[in-house]
Amino acid sequence: MAAPIKLNEVLKIPALGIRADAISFANCTMESEKFITVREQAGEQVMIHIVDLFNPARTEKRPITADAALMNPVAKILALKSGQALQIFNIELKSKMKAHNMPEPVVYWKWINERTMALVTANAVFHWSMDGTSEPVKVFDRLPQMSTYQIINYRADAAEKWMVLTGIAQAQDGSGRIVGNMQLYSAEKQQSQSIEGHAAAFSQFLCQGATEQSTLFAFANKSATGTKLHIIEVVKGNSAMPFQKRAVDITVPADAANDFPVAMQVSDKYGLVFLVSKFGYIYVFDVETGTQVFMNRISAETIFTTCVNSASGGLLGINRLGQVLHVQIDDQNIVKFIQGNLQNLDLAMKVAARGKLPGAEQLYAANFDQLLRSGDIQGAAEMAAKSPNGVLRTPNTINKFKTVASQNPGGQNPLLIYFSKILEDSSLNAVESVELARPVIGQGKQQLLQKWFDEGKLECSEDLGDLIKQVDGTLALKVYNKANCPGKVIACFVETQQYDKILAYAQRVGYQPEWTGILANMVVLNPEGAVRLAQMLVNQEGGSKIDVAAVAELFLNRNMLQQTTSFLLDALKGNKPEEAALQTKLLEINLRAAPQVAEAILSNGMLTHYDRATVGQLCERAGLFQRALEHFTELKDLKRVIVYASQMQAEFLLEWFGTLDTTWAIDLLKEMLAKDMRSNLQICVQVATKYSEFMTPSTLIGIFEEFKSMEGLYYYLGAIVNFSQDETVHYKYIVACAKVGMMKNDFKELERITRESQYYPAVKVKDFLKSEAKLADPRPLINVCDKHDMVEELTQYLYGKSMMKYIEVYVQKVNPFKTPQVVGALIDAGCPEDQIRSLVMSVRNQCPVEPLIASCQKRNRLRFLLPWLEARFDEGEQDPALHNALAMIYIDTNQNPEKFLASNSYYDHKVVGAYCAKRDPHLAFVVYSSAPGGLCDDEAIAVTNENALYKAQAKFLVERQDLDLWAKVLTDENKHKRALVDQVVSTALPSCRNSEAVACTVKAFMTANLPNELIELLEKIVLRPDSEFAANKNLQNLLILTAVQVAGAGDLPEEHKGRVMEYINRLDKFDGADIASICVSEGLYEEAFVIYKKFDDKKAAIGVLLENIRDLERAKDFATACNLDETWSTLANAQLNAGQVADAIDSYVKAKDPSDYLRVIEAAQNADQYHPLIIFLQMARKKDFGTQEARSVIDTAMLMSYARTNMMSELEEFVSSPNIANVEEVGERCAEMGMFEAARMLFSSISKHDKLASCLVRLQKYADAVEAARKANFTRTWKEVLVACVDAEEFRLAQMCGLNLMIIPDEIEELMKVYERRGHFEQLIAMLETGLGTDMGGNSSGIFTELAILYVKYKESKLMDHLKQFFSRMNIPRVIRECERYENWQALCFLYVQNDEADNAALTMMNHAADAWEHTEFKSVLVRCANPENLYKAVQFYVEEHPMELNDLLISMSKKEGMLDHSRVVVLMKRKLPLIKEYLEHVQHHDMKSVNEALNNIYIEEEDYEKLDVSVSTYTNYDQLELAGQLQKHPLLEMRRVAGTLYTKNKRYGQALELSKKDKLYKDAMHVAATSQDPELVEQLLRFFVEVEAKECFAACLFTCFELVRPDVVMELAWRNNIMDYAMPYVIQVTKNYTAKVDQLVIESEKKKEEDKKHQEAMEQQAGMGVDMSMQGGPLMLTMGPGMDAYSQMGGGMGMNMGGMATMGGMGMPGMSVPNMGSMPGMGMPGMATHF
Repeated sequence: MAAPIKLNEVLKIPALGIRADAISFANCTMESEKFITVREQAGEQVMIHIVDLFNPARTEKRPITADAALMNPVAKILALKSGQALQIFNIELKSKMKAHNMPEPVVYWKWINERTMALVTANAVFHWSMDGTSEPVKVFDRLPQMSTYQIINYRADAAEKWMVLTGIAQAQDGSGRIVGNMQLYSAEKQQSQSIEGHAAAFSQFLCQGATEQSTLFAFANKSATGTKLHIIEVVKGNSAMPFQKRAVDITVPADAANDFPVAMQVSDKYGLVFLVSKFGYIYVFDVETGTQVFMNRISAETIFTTCVNSASGGLLGINRLGQVLHVQIDDQNIVKFIQGNLQNLDLAMKVAARGKLPGAEQLYAANFDQLLRSGDIQGAAEMAAKSPNGVLRTPNTINKFKTVASQNPGGQNPLLIYFSKILEDSSLNAVESVELARPVIGQGKQQLLQKWFDEGKLECSEDLGDLIKQVDGTLALKVYNKANCPGKVIACFVETQQYDKILAYAQRVGYQPEWTGILANMVVLNPEGAVRLAQMLVNQEGGSKIDVAAVAELFLNRNMLQQTTSFLLDALKGNKPEEAALQTKLLEINLRAAPQVAEAILSNGMLTHYDRATVGQLCERAGLFQRALEHFTELKDLKRVIVYASQMQAEFLLEWFGTLDTTWAIDLLKEMLAKDMRSNLQICVQVATKYSEFMTPSTLIGIFEEFKSMEGLYYYLGAIVNFSQDETVHYKYIVACAKVGMMKNDFKELERITRESQYYPAVKVKDFLKSEAKLADPRPLINVCDKHDMVEELTQYLYGKSMMKYIEVYVQKVNPFKTPQVVGALIDAGCPEDQIRSLVMSVRNQCPVEPLIASCQKRNRLRFLLPWLEARFDEGEQDPALHNALAMIYIDTNQNPEKFLASNSYYDHKVVGAYCAKRDPHLAFVVYSSAPGGLCDDEAIAVTNENALYKAQAKFLVERQDLDLWAKVLTDENKHKRALVDQVVSTALPSCRNSEAVACTVKAFMTANLPNELIELLEKIVLRPDSEFAANKNLQNLLILTAVQVAGAGDLPEEHKGRVMEYINRLDKFDGADIASICVSEGLYEEAFVIYKKFDDKKAAIGVLLENIRDLERAKDFATACNLDETWSTLANAQLNAGQVADAIDSYVKAKDPSDYLRVIEAAQNADQYHPLIIFLQMARKKDFGTQEARSVIDTAMLMSYARTNMMSELEEFVSSPNIANVEEVGERCAEMGMFEAARMLFSSISKHDKLASCLVRLQKYADAVEAARKANFTRTWKEVLVACVDAEEFRLAQMCGLNLMIIPDEIEELMKVYERRGHFEQLIAMLETGLGTDMGGNSSGIFTELAILYVKYKESKLMDHLKQFFSRMNIPRVIRECERYENWQALCFLYVQNDEADNAALTMMNHAADAWEHTEFKSVLVRCANPENLYKAVQFYVEEHPMELNDLLISMSKKEGMLDHSRVVVLMKRKLPLIKEYLEHVQHHDMKSVNEALNNIYIEEEDYEKLDVSVSTYTNYDQLELAGQLQKHPLLEMRRVAGTLYTKNKRYGQALELSKKDKLYKDAMHVAATSQDPELVEQLLRFFVEVEAKECFAACLFTCFELVRPDVVMELAWRNNIMDYAMPYVIQVTKNYTAKVDQLVIESEKKKEEDKKHQEAMEQQAGMGVDMSMQGGPLMLTMGPGMDAYSQMGGGMGMNMGGMATMGGMGMPGMSVPNMGSMPGMGMPGMATHF
């Protein structure tokens, strides 16, 4: 029998990338089924992993510094502990909730619920609430005897009245067993009790007969005598029977004698105790009885933490491998298990009742019936009420209680007892609720129903609501609502007029009632409510719930215009095209009845799809002309309405015109102006203004001119002229302004537009104003001419018109700047000079000077401006043109020009100079040389050169001190250069006392590259003792530098050679350092050396010797002579650069200078001069030189030097002494150089185990190397040592390395290559097999995979066992590739199957059948193939290889619907169909044409007519006629018979009949004829039987085709062929049938007569008439039917027409007449002929 529990692995924690060593009791916690926390430490870094068990992929990883972490069991709240400090964080809110420092360390902590944390210290237990700002509160002190125990758990009951602290320790008796001790504490009594126990838990349990739960305390203890489970009640419920204390022995497996409990959890859902042991066993006990239900081992590793899964009622646990295991009760099997395995029916029923589990139904039913029979109504009621899953709460149980009640009428109603038991702790179902309501309503206690309803004890149903509605409509409404009876709920709402709740309810429950009917009812009772509901219905999401048109018609029929409008506005607010008719109707209603409402609707703009033409006409009739314009689309309609433009809003018309075609707009404007210009002119102007761009100004101007509306043109153009650049617009506006101005005598606008406009045609406007306008005020003309520079023409016009006053006004006020043009025009016009001078003087300083002067000068009339110019001069005018004019006049009139030129600084020197140059060169030089800023220097040089004024020029240049000017005159292209230089040397410089001027001149000579002249000059100035410049530092520098420059260039004359050294020795005021550096740059090294010595710069001096002269010996002598540290350092640097390492080191030591240590170390090491280097480094270390980094380099070099000189003792001493050398670097370099012993010593000193291992490998110390690699624990190190050990065939040591590498996924492949390349396959396999039994870390998949590949390559015998055992833990695709490569087909097929590659597996089996094919396996693989082509390949494969198994294969595939295309299989097997006959028969029920035809062909070929007949009769999907034609020619009779059957099925009765007659199958022929229902075919068959004298067949055919045979034909054939005896049975039967029909007709006729008679009598009584005896036998005239006359009624005898009896049809004998009954004259019955 199946186990009562289910075990599954929820998660592997290492699979999340968490280290295995972090999975321990101290680091890994789980408080609930929601989260796991793992504290992981790698080196100095500590991380916390928060695993979400519902979604492990969302695992959070955070760095922490805490010692432990604990997640809240419910929320994402994290508690952290570091020493005595505690902190709690809300992860989701990213905030710290609480923090506290404990007085002593916390040794154990745990959440006892989602709001409280327990903290256990060495001396006490605290509870810390998350509420508010509370701090931990001490609950109780720990017992002294608990001090030596390791705390492993702490639990509290739900009410926190009882707590238990659990610890374990090793027994003191030497047995080595683990003992447990618990401290049980009562919060109410504040007392503790010590109990021996390993695991404990509290449970809330409802005892039998109780309504309040008891608190049970369960604990388990492993003592020396055995293991026991104890269950006691610590908090009593209200059960009458006290809970019985339990103490039961726990059966421990024989191989787990040392096992002991470690965890206990109680599932309150099932009332079961889960006990977990150290060895991974789980025990399940009943909490009430202590009965052991089940025991099994669930983990090979210790489960160190557990919790209850509140969702499943099971247990979650984590073992040391990081497996998260879930144990839960198997609901389907546990009750059966208890019944079957434990034979404990009482426990089975209890467990089933607690967990509402299946399996105990029969037990409950039997007990219930037994109690009922015994009269224990109470017990039976409780049994039924508490039955699991309500198995006894059925109508049958109710009926049984009713039966008992009927048997005891006077007693208590058992049904009420039953219901009361259910109501104690549960609620009634639908049937029970109705059954309880009946008697309660009958007794008038419906308030009880209200109470039970409020308490949720009743299951609401429509029947219950109908029952309650009789007495309480409100409660019934609630019941209907809860029972989801929307129709009844809405009906109640309508009845109670709660209309506002109807829609909300229907939406909430998703009900769609017939709303129109509801609204029809509401509109009578509450019209407004109906409208509101309709509006809500029409505005639902997803569209209207009602027919809007129908509802609107409903409101209109009741003349509810306002409500209809409101409803339609709400309904049509979506403005959908399909609502066009409704929109039109809405507007029509209001345009006819309330135009103002229609106007508001149209103004809102919410409707756009209505019939605009119809609405437009309605608007026009209603006087809404504006709206009519909006809706009309025909020009004639618009012209008709536009005449009412004055009644429309101007803003609307302006916008509306913008929607029109331009042509229409123009036509409408014309219509408006033509019909009513006065009223419409303003709006026409506004329209024209706004749409001027579209209608074009030219068109609009034409319209206004057409209607001679100059005023309209004036206003239109006035509105657009400021925004237009059209000349025509501006011109027309000026014309309009002039004409309107003349009408109004107001020319202000004309004056303004001429003044401000920029775009009118000036000439055209000027001509208009001069000729057509004839204005008395010329200001507009003045504006035009002034603006467009026609001042001269204006002046001449005004002067000619004698308007001199306007000329004066123009130049004085309008535009004084045009005065020059006015003056020129007046001069040209012959105006007197006095008048012109007076005009100019009136303008004063507002007139521009330069143009006026130019204008007068052009006309040679400048002198008459002298008074005006002097007046301006006196006013302080600084305009250069003014002063130029005065200068020119003074020069021409010779009025002391020198004074004016010298004193005036405002004239233009170039202009006046050029004016003077032609008259007086000296005066011109004075003008040029006095120009400020050297503005006219070039002109001054030019005029002196032209006139040989060299002395003045030389003096001018020296005083100017302008190097650029000097450069111009000292250039070789200047032919006057020599004369100028002579004047400078001879006169200008000797007389100059300005040192700066001298310096500038010298510099100019230098720049001009005149060194010889410069030296000669400087010697005169500097070397002469009486010279005031002899001690001038700059001039001394210049002299020496010039000499140096000349000497460096080699241009010094012979007599001047050696003068540089002479200057250096004679002069002492020059800059020594600068001059020396220049000498060095010019190659004068000895001179530089002398200067440095002269100025006592020893370092620079030795630098010249070393760097320039490059004489090391001379420099060494100089350094010895100086004996200065800096000279020795400089010398040492040079020696080092020259490669004299030893000498350089000696010099550095003498200088006591270690500053260049890096270069010294590098040079010494490159030159292999380690002994001198040691001396240098010792000096540097003694001096304690430099930074720590520098000292580190020195110490490092010292180490390297000791190593290179093989001074091992000194090396060891140095390493052991304080130093800051980079030992690792030195060790690496030693290792690179092969000095492995030195490297070993260095690496060992700094514990660099990885590099130490590398050295030990080189020294062939493999065991030490492995130990060093273990300490280093680096992948690189393990690999290096592994390779060395394998090469040395130290396989045991290599395996140690390999076991550490194989757990790293990225390294295992390289590991295998190390072995494989060297051919050590066995050792590699052995290592991997050994690795399977160890902790494989996160690379278990890689190890299993690589081992499988090795088996594929080298040991196939072990491959299949390995694959079958571990395929789920390996990388199957990789192994597949290797199996393909090494052609291991069996393993390849197995892996394909396990990797869900059924197609590849199937192809491999087919391609390599000898090795891989097995029929059963192949079938299972083929069913899982995704590619249907493989199925048909398999069919072909089986045909060729295993034909006898083909049918089995095809049948198995056909069982899966849609897997095979049976038609394709038939085509594939076309030539081998008999081979798949069994398969075809198996799938024929699909009635496929190809299958049917294939099988039919097989049956024909096999002449199996029986199966063929069954096939063609059962199935129809094939070409039946083709098959019939094929079978018709078959030699076998039965085959031809099947052909007849086919013809019959296809209603080819003639062919079937002929075929049957041909084969003498007369029975079949009769069957065909009868089936055809064709009398002619039957008659043909009868005649055939007569012809062949088949008399018996004739008789049989009459019987078979009785209904289809005509009696006359039968009688004729029988009489003529003398076979009447064979036809007699038929005749007898026909006669009987006819007789029966006649008798029935007679009976019906008599009955009808009786009814007619009664009817006649009734009619007579109503008419008050008697019965006329003379007219018996005929009906009354009043009742004569149509078509009957009096004669036929009265004189016709019987009046009975027997024509209907002439032929007795309906009896299967057509054409047969009754025998002649004689002629009956006078009775209306003609004679009847008789024929056969």
